[in-house]
Amino acid sequence: MVFNLKEAADLSMAVDVLIENGILVTVNPDFDIIENSAVAVKDGSIVYAGRAGGLNRQDAQKVIDATGCIVMPGLVNTHTHLPMSLFRGLADDLPLEKWLTEHIFPAEASHINPETVRAGTLLSCAEMLLSGTTCCCDGYFYEHAVAESLEKAGIRAVLGQGIVDFPTPDSPDPSKSLDTAMEFVRAWQNKSSRISPSIFCHSPYTCSSQTLTRAKQAAKEAGVLFQIHAAETQNEAGLCGLDKDASIIGYLADQGALDENTLASHCVWINAVDISILHDTGAGVSHNPESNMKLASGIAPVPALVDAGVKTGLGTDGCASNNNLDMFEAMDFAAKLHKAAAGDPAVMDAETVVRMATIEGARTLGMDRLTGSIEEGKAADIIVIDAKRPHLVPMYHPESHLVYSVCGADVAHVMVEGKMLVSDGRLVHMDLKDIIARANKISTSIRQTNQKT
Repeated sequence: MVFNLKEAADLSMAVDVLIENGILVTVNPDFDIIENSAVAVKDGSIVYAGRAGGLNRQDAQKVIDATGCIVMPGLVNTHTHLPMSLFRGLADDLPLEKWLTEHIFPAEASHINPETVRAGTLLSCAEMLLSGTTCCCDGYFYEHAVAESLEKAGIRAVLGQGIVDFPTPDSPDPSKSLDTAMEFVRAWQNKSSRISPSIFCHSPYTCSSQTLTRAKQAAKEAGVLFQIHAAETQNEAGLCGLDKDASIIGYLADQGALDENTLASHCVWINAVDISILHDTGAGVSHNPESNMKLASGIAPVPALVDAGVKTGLGTDGCASNNNLDMFEAMDFAAKLHKAAAGDPAVMDAETVVRMATIEGARTLGMDRLTGSIEEGKAADIIVIDAKRPHLVPMYHPESHLVYSVCGADVAHVMVEGKMLVSDGRLVHMDLKDIIARANKISTSIRQTNQKT
């Protein structure tokens, strides 16, 4: 719903922030794009989104002149492992199983603790905010520390405490891992307007059928999202002790792990039957094109998922397998990868990809009524992109620029719930130099240990 200008003028007296004169990409159901626009924010919510002209800028507490800029909803990263920014570039150019078992798991065992988790999470938060991500979905260990860091940074997030059937840094007794996860859920449920707890079973090959069933049931009873890596590699069924041609999606459905509050990440090795199962159960999918490409996991049938109406968002994965959290880059790769794979330049058009990075991503997290588009009544999770740069001139179709031309460094302003977190390309309340110094100090220890192995 868009207010008319008379209503906007009446509301202007109570406006906290007014963003005016920009090109507004609403990502509303009609994907309206409005030139010379105005967006008004009050008490953390959007109270007007439409054409400029009826709002009195003198009555706004803060005015952002977005002339020559694109105004759009903040990006939604549906799959991350935030503390793993500390392992960025640690073990590249390796197959997934070797990368994970010979390098990442040992590094986590040696270096992951609450202090390093906080440092890595804050580093990731800085990177996400500066590149326009206002909401993310994370799964890792010591998720209490992750939540505390995100609360400090001001980002909206769904956070999943990790569960696997072997000792982890925060759960040396695997039989207690679900208890640890539920403790996290109880601690953070309804504690913050921006933090939603979740349960994250790492994968079908690191969690037994009993663990999957118990964890999903616990998530269902708590009313929280259940996350899992699924069908990421071609030999995953064999790793699970199933027939090599068995369907991972079918297996998860048999365990009762798939429903409207399930997010399955990757879903590379799936077929038409699997897509039907995902659609019928209401489960969502997080597409991670860059990590899938880098680890040579394969190409997920995302156009088919989208055509079938499966909730499909976009994610970066963790920095150890991507190696960045720039969602604009993820959009670019998502569009081009599937065009090349299909031999069809019309596949994954710009509007579809922008939706995946915003409203569709929010839908996979159950947050589409709250965030993901610029509409009256929604949270003011908004970014402003400086489009006056050489690589963004001229501009005929803003949605095309967002996918094929914009990069994270073009983001000028970021707000979450109406609070300015980035202004003129700089973090407002986070000490970036200190965050980087802490991460570099930890990396020295990681480097020394990795050299020994």
